Formats: sequence, C-alpha cells, structure tokens
Amino acid sequence: MRETHRPRETAGGSGPGRSPHRPGRAFGHGTGASGSGTSHRSDGRPPHTPRGARRPGPAGHPGTTPPVPGWPASLVLGPLVALFALITWQVAADGPLVRLDERVGEHLFERGPAPLTQLLSDLGGVPVALPVLVCAMAYALWRGARRLPVYAALTMAAVPALVIPLKVATARQGPLTEAVNYYPSGHTATAAVAYGASALLLLAVPRPAWLRAWLTPVAAVLLTAATGVGLVLHGYHWPLDVLASWCLGPVLLAPLWWACRRSSPVAAGR
Repeated sequence: MRETHRPRETAGGSGPGRSPHRPGRAFGHGTGASGSGTSHRSDGRPPHTPRGARRPGPAGHPGTTPPVPGWPASLVLGPLVALFALITWQVAADGPLVRLDERVGEHLFERGPAPLTQLLSDLGGVPVALPVLVCAMAYALWRGARRLPVYAALTMAAVPALVIPLKVATARQGPLTEAVNYYPSGHTATAAVAYGASALLLLAVPRPAWLRAWLTPVAAVLLTAATGVGLVLHGYHWPLDVLASWCLGPVLLAPLWWACRRSSPVAAGR
C-alpha cells in the first residue's frame, strides 16, 4: 500500500498544511484587525476606553464623557454649608460666637480711608454688580450660549429669595445703628453671585485671546473679598454677616457651575 506524504509547512507558516484557526479562539500574540496576522477575538467590539468617542477638552485633547470635575464638589460645598448653618444658629440664638464677633468688629470698624472702604462696599451694590452680570450674560448669548444666561439670572434671583427671609428671621441689629435685619450681608452675597456667575459664563464660552482662563475666577474672588472687607471696615456689617455670605455664594453658584461644566467650552485664549 502506497503511503501518501503530507506536505510540510514552510518556515513562514503559510504552507498548505497549516491548520485553520478555530473561530472565536483568542490569540494572545495576534496583530489585530489592522495588522497582517490573525484578528483578535475582540476586534469586532468597541474598545473599553475608545479615544475617538471621548469628548475633546478645552484645548482639543481627548477628554471624558461626561466631564469629570477637578475635585468632588461635596468636599468644598459640605464644609461651607456646615459653617453657614453654624453661624446662622449662633446668630439666631445669640450664642458665644456672636459676642466674639461683636468684639472683633468693634476693633475693625472705621479703620482705613473712608472713601476707599465706601468704594469697596459699593462693589456689592446692585447698581454696580448687576450690570457686570448683565454684560456677561449678553456676551454669552452673543457667543451662542442660550441656557447658561438663563441659569445665571435664576441664580442671581435666588440671592434676595434666600437672604431676605434670613434677615427677617434673625433680625440682627447692625453695627453703629439701631436698625435690624443685617444678617447675612446682602451686598456680599450679591457680589459673590454676580461676579462668580460672570466668571463662570466667560469660562463656558469662547473668549478673546487676552482673557486668560485664570483671570476671571481670580477677579471674581478678589471683588467679592474686597466687598466684604469694605463693608466691615466701614461699619456696615459685622464680620459674621460677611463670612456667612462668603459661604453662601459658592453654594448658590454650584448649579450654574455644574451646568457650565456640562457645556463644551472652546476658549480662544488658553
């Protein structure tokens, strides 16, 4: 009986005797779909972290979907809410923090040049802070944002809606006056929300090349801080009135901050 010899495989492994690959079998050293070898089993699936499906970041680099904040907001907002609640409780109950606050305030009132402290106090007034926010809203509308200016307007409207009832409920007497309803500071809260919302809007839309990304939040913080310092030094508010509004501002701005993070900023001047 004549024996039939099987042809041998060549060195390159392409001979006719090469056994076919089983469908569905994974090969650890295959070159994949883009190579010349055998396809991986998972080549037909989308990758776990597809770079093409990611939303590009502000500078055009691959990002994530949805955007991931730089740090958990709760780590910032939680202590602010707790501090605001503590101050409000002390003011309502006339606690020891209030007596300490009055002693500190008496040493700070009428310090510094009166025209300067008056100017700083006016930064939190509606005639000054509100036009700044209106200009930022108009610019955001012009750059194509539609919902963010509405959210900013609602955030600004939340200031009197929250501050006025607290003033009436606590009925704290102001410094250097017999009048009441001074807690918390409405001027400080107005400055924090107006300037903070303006900064968030400008960060969420394309900006001129000269307007750097760090400039708007720094300006908002400085203007809000200057307003509070001027109010205390001029004798318009107790320090705790201002501190409480400094805590309240970021809490009110948090929904707008989240909405701006959800948008797709394209900054021209990064």
